Amino acid sequence: MNDWLTTADELLTTTRSVRRRLDLGRAVPLDLVRDCVRIALQAPTGGNSQVAHFVVVADAGKRARLADLYRRVWVGYRKAENSVYARAMNEPSGPRREQLQRVAESADFLVENLHRVPLHVVPCIEGRLGRTPPGPFANVANASTYGSVLPAAWSFMLAARARGLGCAWTTAHLACEEEAAGILGIPYEQVTQVALLPTAYYTGATFRPAARRPLDQTLHVDSW
Repeated sequence: MNDWLTTADELLTTTRSVRRRLDLGRAVPLDLVRDCVRIALQAPTGGNSQVAHFVVVADAGKRARLADLYRRVWVGYRKAENSVYARAMNEPSGPRREQLQRVAESADFLVENLHRVPLHVVPCIEGRLGRTPPGPFANVANASTYGSVLPAAWSFMLAARARGLGCAWTTAHLACEEEAAGILGIPYEQVTQVALLPTAYYTGATFRPAARRPLDQTLHVDSW
């Protein structure tokens, strides 16, 4: 574990989505990933249900097939009105536009090199999501369900960061989730995938806190 990660605040404010700085030529020991998953499974789950799972994909052929699915979906995403590419183009000149352009460039790098990332980690949850009938409790059900896996996935990313590994939260392959399930032997009707985390050692020394909107623009006390 990196000695300079001395405080929880430092870990939380410098854990970034890592794309261009993923070390594509260095293998990641499975025991290291097992340790990250062990920590991730300590995350809270609704009603102590313990329904989170992690599929770690090291096989090069399976990673290549997942990357092909990802690229297929990305072609459409690039044209979407709310994509990072569209937002970068529509943003006025300035630091925010430059930041979005950097994100778009790093996303392109990941799309082109996803098959080369040593590990693909796919967080999953028991049950087939997306079938909640509409009604006043639909949001409750969805939030409760995702709340039983997303904290574990984020804990995995934090644990990975503390061990010199980088990850990126990606979801594009979920548009082909059933095909991905077939590649990975995931029982599609019983288990839902929620993300794909490309995982590798990162290059360079460290990361800095990212530029964010001012706190007073996003913090609301007692009312919006």
